[in-house]
Order: sequence, then structure tokens, then C-alpha cells
Amino acid sequence: MKLLLKPAVAVGLAMAAAAPLATSPAMAQSADAVGVVSLPAVVANSNAYTVAEQQRPVTYKPQLDQAQARQQAISAQLQPMVTKFNTDRQAASPDQASLQQQAAAIQQIEQNGQRELQQILAPVALSRAYVTEQIEDRLDEAVQAAASKRNITLILDASSGQVVFADARHNITQDVLNELNTLLPNANLVPPSDWLPREVRQQRDAQAAAQAAQAAAQGQAAPAVGSQPTGR
Repeated sequence: MKLLLKPAVAVGLAMAAAAPLATSPAMAQSADAVGVVSLPAVVANSNAYTVAEQQRPVTYKPQLDQAQARQQAISAQLQPMVTKFNTDRQAASPDQASLQQQAAAIQQIEQNGQRELQQILAPVALSRAYVTEQIEDRLDEAVQAAASKRNITLILDASSGQVVFADARHNITQDVLNELNTLLPNANLVPPSDWLPREVRQQRDAQAAAQAAQAAAQGQAAPAVGSQPTGR
């Protein structure tokens, strides 16, 4: 779902919302036809997301404990190296070559440690992406349901920074949240073994399509390259 407006349009709508409104029923209905929603707030406060955040430390406790223990081990390994580096750097005539070697060694251990920790915590990150994608898949439906109940025909995304001001009556974030909680009371915490995040799937599909197109183009060009002119 994409809720995009040009900045000038968003400012104009915000100014219209801030201006005094007539009390006629027609004008009131026209004003209520504009809604503002914060989609990140809807996701973060949804039942599916909050319950998953509570369950994840229990479900993935082995990975979290392993990462914490490894982080402590890396810190213990780095501490004396950092202390020596700082001491040598404060000497009257520091050995710059030695300092560079020490700094490079420290940086290498830090980088390797970060890669190791990311690998350990990969199932945790994948779980969070899986839950978020399940919510996003129902978000558009929730927005449309809330808009229908409020008779709203135009919705601005407050999180995009395009809304300068909007009266509280235009805020439908809670309405969307209520609809989302009804559509998706909870989300599956553990993704299937072969599941990949949406971005990864899209990149894979795009690469496959490009390779297929390239193969098709090469297949069409091959006869032309291998053909010989005919003659008597």
C-alpha cells in the first residue's frame, strides 16, 4: 500500500484542516473525508506485534543467551588490547607503526565479532521480519475498513512527514489499529524453514527474470550468429 502525496498538496490539506470550518452538515462531512494515520504506530501497537515481542525472548532464548555470552567473550578479549593501545598512544614518543597494527587487530576482532553475532541472531531477526510482514499484509485491508466506517476518501500518512497539522478528529490511527487487531489478532512467531523476507524474495525474482530474459535473448540471437549465407 502506498499513500503518497506531493508536499504542496499535503500542506494545502493541512492548512484546510487548520482553518475554521462551517457547521453545516455538508461541510462537516467534507472535513471528515480526510484522515491521517501513522502506519508505524499501528504496526508497533498492534496485538500481533506486541505479543510476538513478548514471546520472542522465550522462543529464541538459546540464541539470545549464546549471543550474550559471545559478546561478553569478545569484550573480554578486546579490553586488554584497547587498554594497551590507549597506554601506548599516550607515550612521549608513540610508535605509530605499532599503534596502526594494534588498531587494525582491534578492528578486525570487532568486525569478526559483529558478523558472528549477526549469524547467531539471524533466526531472531528473521522472526521479527516474518511477524512484521504478516502485519503489513493486512495493513491495507485495515486502513480501507477504517476509512469505510468513517466515510473517509483521502488518507495522509503522518509518518512520512508530509502532514504539517491535522485536527484530532482526522486521526484514524486508533481506528486502523482496531481493524488490524480484528483482522490479525496474533502472528506466527517462527517462520517456515524456507521462508525469506519480502525484499529478498523480490530481489531473487528480479534476478531470475533478468536471467530468463538474457537467456531468451541469447537463444534468439544464436541462430543468426551460426547461420551461413546460401549461394550457388
